[in-house]
Amino acid sequence: MSQQKTGAEHASFGNQLQITSFLADVIALFKGVVLIANVLPVFTGFWLAAHFTNTVIDPNLFFLTIIGSTLVMAGALVLNNWYEADIDRVMARTQVRPTVTGNISLKMALGLGIALSALGFILLFFTTMEAVLYAFIGWFTYVVMYTMWTKRKYTFNTVIGSISGAVTPLIGWGAIDSAMHIIPIVLFMILFIWQMPHTFAIAMKRYDEYKAAGVAMLPVIRGFEMTKRQIFVYVACLLPLPFFLVSLGTTFIVIATLLNLVWLVLAIRGFFVKDDVKWARANFVVSVNYIAILFITMVIVTI
Repeated sequence: MSQQKTGAEHASFGNQLQITSFLADVIALFKGVVLIANVLPVFTGFWLAAHFTNTVIDPNLFFLTIIGSTLVMAGALVLNNWYEADIDRVMARTQVRPTVTGNISLKMALGLGIALSALGFILLFFTTMEAVLYAFIGWFTYVVMYTMWTKRKYTFNTVIGSISGAVTPLIGWGAIDSAMHIIPIVLFMILFIWQMPHTFAIAMKRYDEYKAAGVAMLPVIRGFEMTKRQIFVYVACLLPLPFFLVSLGTTFIVIATLLNLVWLVLAIRGFFVKDDVKWARANFVVSVNYIAILFITMVIVTI
């Protein structure tokens, strides 16, 4: 009996390990953290549109918007993994992705990426055509213009990639009302500008990996000094944007301005530091917290 029990326990433990490994592969394939970070602006855009248009939130519309956009973004991220499997084999941080380890075949990843994208767009078709349009712009710029065209060849790949991430609040807002409004436009600008120093910081941190993989990131092609100057310029460009969102109240403007000043001080320090990689890591941490705090604050001040 004891041997049978031990055998059953081992089998159960093995099954748990397989499930855990599968979940880890799925999270890596969907780039879980990146996916969640992109869903937040969709939610914020939807929430603010309902708030400023005095619209009672329809649960069906809400779930169609959030789930549909999430599936579209998940599909785009999976297709990115499928297309960049050769690069991911070279870079240390991406060698655990299932498209590299072989836990998920490239053929399966391609099929899954297309299926998720298609399903996401189908769900969004039940919202508004404007939301569908913004989702398509984001999907197309990320999958085709960024992943397949510019990332390996041109340093302006970051600009292209920033467009795909910046349309996310427009999807949420567009599901309720036209996004031709100052608030969603400013949200687009914040996300577009924010992604530049955020991505440059990642590229500096992973300089050796990007260089080995032959990816044309700005620090690899133009060096750290140029990259630090551009980080400073883009962070400085964030400073006036909260003042276009006065309808969100004084509390938001104060918090956003403090966040901008903290990041700007860090950006200026970059011109005097000796350890550029350590400074880039600090910029990355600040950038991640910056965008999360900013968009969560937008929701809180309008509750």
